[in-house]
Amino acid sequence: MIDVTPSATAKIRSMLDADNPGGLLRLGVVGGGCSGLQYKFKYERGPRTTDNVFSVEGVKLCVDPKSFQFLDGMILDYIETLLEQRFLFKNPNAEKSCGCGKSFQV
Repeated sequence: MIDVTPSATAKIRSMLDADNPGGLLRLGVVGGGCSGLQYKFKYERGPRTTDNVFSVEGVKLCVDPKSFQFLDGMILDYIETLLEQRFLFKNPNAEKSCGCGKSFQV
C-alpha cells in the first residue's frame, strides 16, 4: 500500500488536469541518482495489466510490480514553501537517501 497525503493528492490532481486529463500518474523506481535508486513519475493513459493501481480521492496512481517492492508502505507527500515546491517520499524501505530526497538505497 502507498499512502498519499491530501496535499500530494491535490498537486497530482492539478498536474493530471493540466497535462494528462483522464489519465493517471505512474510512480516507479529506476536505477540511478546519488544513492543507487531514484523515484520516477510518468503520465500514463491507463495502467498495465500487472500494475498495482491506487485511487485516492479520484486520483489514480499505478506502480509496476518491481517498483512496488521498494515502495510498499511509503507515504507520498507534497510541500510548498517560499523556497521550494516538491514531493516528499517517506519510504520505510529506504536505508539511506540523498540530501535532495530524490534517490535512495535499500
